[in-house]
Amino acid sequence: MKLAPVHQYSEAFKRQVVSEYERGLYTKSQLQTLYNIRGHSCIPRWLVKYGNFTYERQLSKGRPMKDPQKQKIKELEAALAKKEEELKVFRKFIEIAERELKIGIVKKSGSNQSRE
Repeated sequence: MKLAPVHQYSEAFKRQVVSEYERGLYTKSQLQTLYNIRGHSCIPRWLVKYGNFTYERQLSKGRPMKDPQKQKIKELEAALAKKEEELKVFRKFIEIAERELKIGIVKKSGSNQSRE
């Protein structure tokens, strides 16, 4: 069994492809066809690495559910879990900053705002 040759693309070429995609000239599939780019993950990886925008690394979501409402609920629950983890990190950061700097960052309930 003979394996297909591995293509090495130059950084300049990758940046050109990313630029054309970000300017809206072509879709990912059009760029793959136009430049004979093999593999479905090349362009998304290049966007993460060379793009001017924030692109999340796409995780395999598995097979989509038949019920779109259940799928949406599942996605929202995952997003909520991610935000809850971020909130834990921020709270811990504030706790450490308050302890190390010996200042109050979070307003305690029932206290009045200072008037300056």
